[in-house]
Amino acid sequence: MNKKIISCCVACALSAWATGTMASGFQLMEQNASGLGNAYAGQAAAAENSSTIFFNPAGMTRLPGIQGSLSVSAIRPSVEFSDSGASRGPTGLPEPAGGLNGGNAGGWDYLPTGYLSIQLFPSIWAGVGLSSPFGLRTEYDTNFIGRFQSQKTEITTYDINPSVAWKINDIFSVGAGFSYQHANLKLDRSVFVGVETGSSTDISDNKFGWNIGATISPSANTQIGLSYRSAISHNLNGTTSVVGLFATQSQLGVRLPDTASIALAQTINAQWQLLADFTYTRWSSIKTATLVLANGVPVVPFNLQFDDTWRVGVGTNYKWNQDFTLKLGVAYDKSPVTDQFRTTFLPDNDRTWLAIGGKYAINRQATVDFGYAHLWVKSSSINQLMGVGVPPFQGNVIGNYDNHVDILAAQINYAF
Repeated sequence: MNKKIISCCVACALSAWATGTMASGFQLMEQNASGLGNAYAGQAAAAENSSTIFFNPAGMTRLPGIQGSLSVSAIRPSVEFSDSGASRGPTGLPEPAGGLNGGNAGGWDYLPTGYLSIQLFPSIWAGVGLSSPFGLRTEYDTNFIGRFQSQKTEITTYDINPSVAWKINDIFSVGAGFSYQHANLKLDRSVFVGVETGSSTDISDNKFGWNIGATISPSANTQIGLSYRSAISHNLNGTTSVVGLFATQSQLGVRLPDTASIALAQTINAQWQLLADFTYTRWSSIKTATLVLANGVPVVPFNLQFDDTWRVGVGTNYKWNQDFTLKLGVAYDKSPVTDQFRTTFLPDNDRTWLAIGGKYAINRQATVDFGYAHLWVKSSSINQLMGVGVPPFQGNVIGNYDNHVDILAAQINYAF
């Protein structure tokens, strides 16, 4: 009963959450707007506002009193497939001509986040964050050559993250939290059962995870952050239906990866600050995943074979005047997807970030952050041969992807 109550509360609080976008793999960096202008460089050390709860809970010890942050990111991935002329439908025969590339499988999504930190005692803080650590959506036109592999895919996570922090002394602080995470997978695709029809899967699960962090301040101008978020193993359960044939229970097990980060925030002088970080994500926790029906029959095998990844970012803040700070940043984000195992629902590849943003002080209590980033995604090939001549008749997709991402975000911070 308690789990059901918590799940309902989380679902209500996060009902506006986007179903996900396109980041490295399907991890979402867009957990605030204040870091976007720096391409999220140094977020485990920056601790500008209460969104530090996600990136490093120990950063709360730099936030006096009660502070809250609300942000929304508008994210538009562009995902365009070009058929090489070798793609085939489930029977191994060419599909009808026209519209086979599937249009742009991306589109606008909106990701809100919220955080609140409270200084309980001189050296103790508590806080809570609402975020979405992982997400993905790709949706092709109905006549896409690869519709037997995927036509519309949505991966969504909702995460509520209570946290505490302890300021040991002026140099060291530590923090920790736990996450209650709801995960959902929706997959619509065509299937061939003598004739073409539609299949739909909707499965979800709720699990707990945890995160820890530390900050080291060897001087007033230097902040070093260390953070770790645990992996979370989900056993997604729900229904799979085939139009005109059946609807049955189905399940899929997946272990969402853990992440570790080391970051630096270095004040150079009264105007300039340097930010940098290195983040490692253990995507190799996902190698294969299979959707299994209630009768034990596997129907959709995902042979992903993800590799571990890393991300490096560098940013700078320039204090233009007393009220306005300019933010700049670049980053390189390695993808867990390799050419051999690229899929239609996650045609991912390495990407480079270039970002600009700013922070404006409305008054002594309120500030506004805003930012824009463009992500150049490396062009990629796909050669997926799945079930031609044998069930589940998913055909093969051979071609190339040309992708990029644009992100706009805004955030308001208030110190009570």
